[in-house]
Parts: sequence; C-alpha cells; structure tokens
Amino acid sequence: MKPNTGGIRHDFHDPWLKARLQPRRRRWSWVAIGIAPLLAVVALLFVSETNLSKLPAADSLAPEAAIPQVALAATTAESAAPSFVGPEQHPELVGGLGDAAIVDLLVGRGDTLELLFRRNGLKLADLAEMTVLPDAAEHLRVLMPGNEIQVAHRDGAVVSLIREIDEILLLEIRRGEGGFEAVTTARDFDVRTVEAHGEIRTSLFEAAVDAGVSDALTMEMAGIFQWDIDFIQDVRSGDTFTVIHEELWREGEKLRNGNILAAEFVNRGTRFRAARYTDAAGTTGYYTPEGLSVRKAFMRAPVEFTRISSNFNPNRRHPVLNTIRAHRGVDYAAPTGTPVMAAGDGTVEFRGRDGGYGNVVVLRHGGNVTTLYAHLARFGTARVGSRVRQGDIIGHVGSTGLATGPHLHYEYRIAGVHRNPRTVPLPPADPIPADYRQDFEATAAALWRRLDVNAQTGLASAAD
Repeated sequence: MKPNTGGIRHDFHDPWLKARLQPRRRRWSWVAIGIAPLLAVVALLFVSETNLSKLPAADSLAPEAAIPQVALAATTAESAAPSFVGPEQHPELVGGLGDAAIVDLLVGRGDTLELLFRRNGLKLADLAEMTVLPDAAEHLRVLMPGNEIQVAHRDGAVVSLIREIDEILLLEIRRGEGGFEAVTTARDFDVRTVEAHGEIRTSLFEAAVDAGVSDALTMEMAGIFQWDIDFIQDVRSGDTFTVIHEELWREGEKLRNGNILAAEFVNRGTRFRAARYTDAAGTTGYYTPEGLSVRKAFMRAPVEFTRISSNFNPNRRHPVLNTIRAHRGVDYAAPTGTPVMAAGDGTVEFRGRDGGYGNVVVLRHGGNVTTLYAHLARFGTARVGSRVRQGDIIGHVGSTGLATGPHLHYEYRIAGVHRNPRTVPLPPADPIPADYRQDFEATAAALWRRLDVNAQTGLASAAD
C-alpha cells in the first residue's frame, strides 16, 4: 500500500469495508442452491392456500392459540458494526445541534478519517471539503491511535466535527450557510505558579528530578541560559538553580507545565538571572534585571551535540594528516543528520565543497563577523545570498572531507581572524526598548524577590 501523502487516502484494505464491498459471485452453482429453498416455499404456500378454507376465523381463536411473536436476531452487518462511545463523553459540545445524531469516532491502528467516515455512513464529500480548510487540514490528516473525533450529522451529512488537539485546545468545524468553517477554541483551565530549587551533586538532570522538575522543563531552563553557560562542559557540583514556572490545571487535575516565568542558575559562583516579559507589541523574551536580553547575537554551539571532540587549539596534531596543524575551530560530535543551525542572523556567503572541510556553509554577519560550518552531510534550503535568522537550519551533521567521524567543525572569525567560539565575547541582542522598560521593571520585581527568597533558603539549607 502506498504511504499517505496528504489529503484523503482511498484505502480499501479495511477488513470491515471488504465485507461490505466484496462483489457477488454469479455462478450457476450458487443459483441452483438458491432455487431449491425457493421451490420449497412455493410448494408450502400452495398447500397452505388449498387448506385455507378449513382454518377457523382469526377472531374465533382462543387466546392461548394465538401465534407467538418471535424477536428477530440482528443481521450480521448490524452485529459487526463498531460500537461507539456515546455523546455523554462531551455533553458540553452537544447543545444547539437540534435533531442531529452524534457519534464518537475512535481512531484505531491504521485508521484514516475516510475509513471512519465510510464505516459510519458519513458523506465523504463533506470530509473532502473540511480537509482543505487552512485551520483544520493538519489536524484532520494526522491521526494517532486513541484519538477521538466527535461528529454530529443528519442522515450522514456532517453538521459539526470536534477534535481535541491537546489538553486545552479544541478544533471545531461547523457547517454554515457558506460551507464549513473551522475555529480553534481553548477550554477553561487554571494557571498555578510554582517554584523549584535544586543543587547539583552528580548531574543537572538528577538534581532536577530531586527538585520535582521534569526533563522538558530542565531543557527549557538550559535553553534560556545557553548563551552564557555551556551545560555540557561548565556545570559543576555545587551549582544551584531555581525555576519559577506555571502549571496548567483543570478540574483538580494537572494537565502540563506552562511557561518559565523566571529562573536563576549559579554556575561556579557566578549568578545568572532571567525573567520572561511580553511587551505591548506581543514580543516575548527573557531579560536580565538590567533589562538586557539573555539571548546573544550568536550561539556558542549551533548544534545539539553529544560531546566536544576537539577544542580550539593552534598547536593540535591533525588526526588524519598526523602533522601539527592549527585547529581554528571547535568540533562538536553529533550523530549524522543532526540539524546544524545558523549561529546568528546573517547572509549565506558560500555553500559548497571546500577541500578537507568537505561540505561547507559560510555565513556573513554584522560587525565584520563570519562563521563557518564544515563536514556537513547535506545542506539546508538557504542558497548563496539568502538571508538566515539565528536558529534556521542551514545543514546537517556529516563526515565529509577529512573527518574521522560525524561532527560539526565550527569557526568564528572577526575581520578574518579566527577566535575561539567558546570564549570569544559575544555581542548582546537588543535590550528591552525604552518605552517598555518601566513596565518590565514593575512586572519583574515580584519575580526577583521570589528568587531572592529561594537563594536565601538555599544558603540556609546548605549551612545546616
């Protein structure tokens, strides 16, 4: 079976549909088998009719002689039809649909919406119309086993379709005068603010687990401070962290974690702090108490790596050539195919093959800075002359050129002079605009105080 490449998939390999779509076989043997009982019935009717005059009138029969009523069993097709969970699962979504029938389509392994619509006698034309709605297409094409989709219909014509996107968001499609319309709505939930504090003894993740912080939240915290702290190389025993974040709850049950509102990381005695702020223009970022963005103009490591296989070293012996040859960059070992990101905003100056570098991308940035990305397995979509933003995928890790294994060789140059990417001072990103500075200070003040309280509590615990 060909893979589904989008849109409605016409898949007739569904067992239930096969039973309904199987063509009848017209063979004389089957005709003969069918004629025999038919002749028997005709003969019986003939005998019954000849003796009909001998039967008493119906109104003269005694009650005990009345013919009993026999309940007929369900047909095979009816008994084989899937059973669905009733609309009571989502009573708040049923109102206003009048006499429409409601079914819950439970997605099983290998199911598509087309198969589910066929099984329930729903109109495929309606499905085709809904799957091209811009706000609905993605959520209707990608289904996972266990997903539930609620459909209201009248004689198979869809009136509405509702799908749960996540714990909070619902996709709702309703039929209007001009056709189907899709909207995404959010269900009511509560937001709680919680905080966690931890001290690293063996690893950051173990300390986070002890503090009740999930791996995902730990990675988010590391992402906030990634421009200042190398969480693979620089973290030490005795470092501490504090995270103030949201939790989303509904009806007494925790749904998931929300945003990090503020965080602090003390690395080798140096304190780093950041608070989340969204300005009136809708721009969100994390800023220091001085109003500076924690985001720098460049990433220290433009790839998610497993280890540093070779540091910046002017006197390194080359592993392939076995000669003293300056290593003017940092090698980040990572699996083949790992995405390589643009370290900063810039323009693609070169993309192609370059001797021992293998496949290379060179970006030119402001301030006469260039960055180089070597040994790539393949390139991204950006061509020479294209503008890229920090974090855009410009290639994928490989081992082309003179490389002993898959890794990214990354160089940072200022006016053509190589600098150590791990230690060179990085220019900061734009600070909070002056128009929003006062509002930021008022908003973040309570968060700084909570971090102060946690820091004092941590010091007291350490003293004990």
